[in-house]
Amino acid sequence: MGLLTWVIVGAVAGWLAGMVMKGQGFGLVGNIVVGIIGAFLGGWAAGRFMNIADPVSGLNPTTIVVAFLGAVIVLFVARLLRLG
Repeated sequence: MGLLTWVIVGAVAGWLAGMVMKGQGFGLVGNIVVGIIGAFLGGWAAGRFMNIADPVSGLNPTTIVVAFLGAVIVLFVARLLRLG
């Protein structure tokens, strides 16, 4: 994936995860960072546990869903660490 694709996927996934997790929001840059980290985590998990070949492969619905689920996990863990 190209840099622009990573930024777009990160922004969308981070924003969606922020909406689901009902947080205070991180702004555009924060959403992009959370989404990109979520894409890496989600891509690893999808490949490892669900045996999905190349789950993060461009600007498509599968990539957005995988990145979104990974971003939700990232935000969940971040909240646990902040509270604990």
